Amino acid sequence: MNSPTTFIDALPAINATLNGITTLLLIVGFVLIKQGKPRAHGLTMLTATISSALFLAGYLLHKVFHHDLQIATRFPNLSDSWRYTYWFAILIPHLILAIVMLPFIGAGLWFAYTKQFARHRRVQRFTLPIWLYVSVTGVLIYWLLYHFFPALNARAA
Repeated sequence: MNSPTTFIDALPAINATLNGITTLLLIVGFVLIKQGKPRAHGLTMLTATISSALFLAGYLLHKVFHHDLQIATRFPNLSDSWRYTYWFAILIPHLILAIVMLPFIGAGLWFAYTKQFARHRRVQRFTLPIWLYVSVTGVLIYWLLYHFFPALNARAA
């Protein structure tokens, strides 16, 4: 990948970094609550939420100013197996789960804030794995689009 020339061009790398940070924060937050450190857990999870929110803002900004609201970056010269793997095993589940998890993250934050910890645990029991999947696949999608697929395209040309 060429060096980014504008802030908008740098957003995919920034967004992947935010997704990576979110992944680490989610894991640390999980470990902290298992260690019985609810205050540190809460601060870590709030930071993970902020990191995810910054990612979402950057993602939308990039789509508006760089791709004219296209859902996905287009890439030529891929075999059908790569295309189907990317779309159906990675990107589509990532997008669906990213949308689905938003209200559950909000509910989990609300339940924690209002000290409804039993409800918080029930919601977060399935929100955490989804959030982890979305943040990890966000980094994977960046790597595939901006590092792996361009290399495949260069070899095919």
